[in-house]
Amino acid sequence: MYTREIQESRPAPVENGKPLQGTWTRAFEEVDLLSVHRPYPFPLPRSMKDSRIKEWNSFIIQDDSFLLQARLCNLKYYRTAIVLVYNKETKERLEISKIIPGGGWKLPRSLNNASVDSRSLGFFFRIHSWLDAGSITLELNIKKTRRRPAFTAHATFDLARGKITPMAVSLLFSESRNMYAYKALAAVRGDVVYGGQHIPLDSAKTSGLFYDFKGYYPYRMRCTWGTGMGFDSQNRRFGFALGENQARESFRNNENALWIDGNLTPLPPVKITRNGDFESDWFIQDMEGMVDLVFTPREPGRDMRNFIISTVDYENPLGVFNGLVVSAEGEELPIRNVWGVMEKLYLRV
Repeated sequence: MYTREIQESRPAPVENGKPLQGTWTRAFEEVDLLSVHRPYPFPLPRSMKDSRIKEWNSFIIQDDSFLLQARLCNLKYYRTAIVLVYNKETKERLEISKIIPGGGWKLPRSLNNASVDSRSLGFFFRIHSWLDAGSITLELNIKKTRRRPAFTAHATFDLARGKITPMAVSLLFSESRNMYAYKALAAVRGDVVYGGQHIPLDSAKTSGLFYDFKGYYPYRMRCTWGTGMGFDSQNRRFGFALGENQARESFRNNENALWIDGNLTPLPPVKITRNGDFESDWFIQDMEGMVDLVFTPREPGRDMRNFIISTVDYENPLGVFNGLVVSAEGEELPIRNVWGVMEKLYLRV
């Protein structure tokens, strides 16, 4: 059975100018990757170091009838705001992707009590992270146009409800360059108004995964993630977040996790494969017998953009997971038609 050392809490993923490597169950007080003394072999001014750090906050929220995915990303040369809403019953899909030149806003270095927002004509997106009060809140207000209905959402992750164990990791790309990730599964409460229809978010039936990422990611970044959540036969809330990235060592520490009823199980590294085109099944497996999943796309999604300074190829199909995951206690959790998202990203910037 795979096990992973959970380290004692640290105030930051960088100490004495050197990036740490490890797994923790509390958020850092501050994440300032600019405090790494020399992330590259040659000296760089602070502004150029900052331009190499990619960072984003993202959410996946769902209940039995709808799924919401939202992300604010700062790539320094430009920023992106992405919102995806999918009605599982009617198969109606609303997707908005905004690209804003420059690196005007920065994501907070702390999740204790800070916020970030993106606003433009007919569009407002705000994330307020308040771990000191046990909550993270998402606010969205998208005005109606001739091509899309209006959408409004106010959703709060209730991290103070019950026993919830988040996961924070710091992974190394090299001795002097790292990435940080914070992930938490929680009940979500709030309200959604979509096309004039009011949809209350019942915290007993609605789950969400929140992500915070920062890192000296490679110039050609390649990552694949799989996320699913639901309730088992005992009505326990569960969720999993699995991924492959370019960190150089993934057995002792990685960003893979399973939550059952708030309890965290760090999972081993996985291999994510697919035979065929973007409509084919995805396979997620490990070498320890703890992860064996198949993802079947129900709603394909792909965004390809090619700028002079950047290339993006992002797949985000929605669909269902089937298979098995195993907790740290050896409990086998059957996964049967659990809705979720696969994401595959190639980013050059």
